[in-house]
Amino acid sequence: MNLQKISLALILSFVIVVSLVAVIQLEKNNSLSFSPNVPFTSNLAGHATFETTFVATTNNISSQAALEDTNSTRAEVYNFIDANPGIQFRGICAGLDIAIGTAEFHLGVLKKAGLISFIRDGKYKRFFVTKKFSLREMKLISLLRHETLRKILKRITDETTVSHHELASQLSITSQGLTWQMNKLRKEGIIQGSIDGIKVTYTLNETCLPMLTDLLCIMKE
Repeated sequence: MNLQKISLALILSFVIVVSLVAVIQLEKNNSLSFSPNVPFTSNLAGHATFETTFVATTNNISSQAALEDTNSTRAEVYNFIDANPGIQFRGICAGLDIAIGTAEFHLGVLKKAGLISFIRDGKYKRFFVTKKFSLREMKLISLLRHETLRKILKRITDETTVSHHELASQLSITSQGLTWQMNKLRKEGIIQGSIDGIKVTYTLNETCLPMLTDLLCIMKE
């Protein structure tokens, strides 16, 4: 009986000693792993750097990359806008025979890359190749995209001065309808009106004449 107790005590002592040795070794390993002399590097820093680089890259789409497209649809959209300044969204879809979603996608990429811009014309967006026209020119082109306004401006450009009655007769529109159109052009600072008794005549603002002549030629092409 005493021999069994002694044997059990020896076994327990051996287990305790082995356990202590294992604990000490583990503590040594941990102290080496987190030693203050060894710099600790986190993967988060690398991840943050990657994210910053990725965002910077995607937000800085190059003009060349924006025009690269396996089926050249994006280049076609860009070239179509270049050839048809002031074209509106539906005109792009119809002119290129592409779906609305496809046009929206490619226009978004081209806009983000800074290759195209647009201005508002009522409920429409009119698209232009970036930096090809000034804001004043883009507004004039937008007006020329309206058939009646284009005819009015062409007539005044050709004849220099034209009366309200003659213009309404030539364009086959009512006097009231012409007045509405002329008020719009006057508000934009494009035309000037003068009254002599009951006769009303219109002339172009001198600063618009050279610009308008060039733009009318572009719209014909």
